[in-house]
Amino acid sequence: MTATPRAIELIQAAAAAASEKKATEIVAFDVSDQLVITDAFLVASAANERQVKSVVDEIEDALRLLGAKPVRREGVRDGRWALIDYADIVVHVQHAEERQFYALERLWRDCPSIDVTDAVGPLDGPPAAPAAFDQDL
Repeated sequence: MTATPRAIELIQAAAAAASEKKATEIVAFDVSDQLVITDAFLVASAANERQVKSVVDEIEDALRLLGAKPVRREGVRDGRWALIDYADIVVHVQHAEERQFYALERLWRDCPSIDVTDAVGPLDGPPAAPAAFDQDL
């Protein structure tokens, strides 16, 4: 069994929204073979509590446009580890310290990853070099 096309659509939209608010280390896993309650997880990091809240708001806005409503939200007020459950997917937005401590990737490393690079761009790569221009003009 693999994640449904709807789950993949929601993961891609959530990843793009998280990236828009400068979340880092955005990864997604197809957990449909391991869990019956959801198809996929998205995990993203934020530098501080304010950014965690901002990322969550952006994800909720983006998924609302796709007709998705969260069935459960936890931790948003504290801003350390927010969990948004959409039934098809579960989104984790973690403060960088919680991300390092809990290491969710380690727990789900046996699950296939879902490629979100089209939604967020290359992960943790160096910034793109500025385009060269002709100085002889």
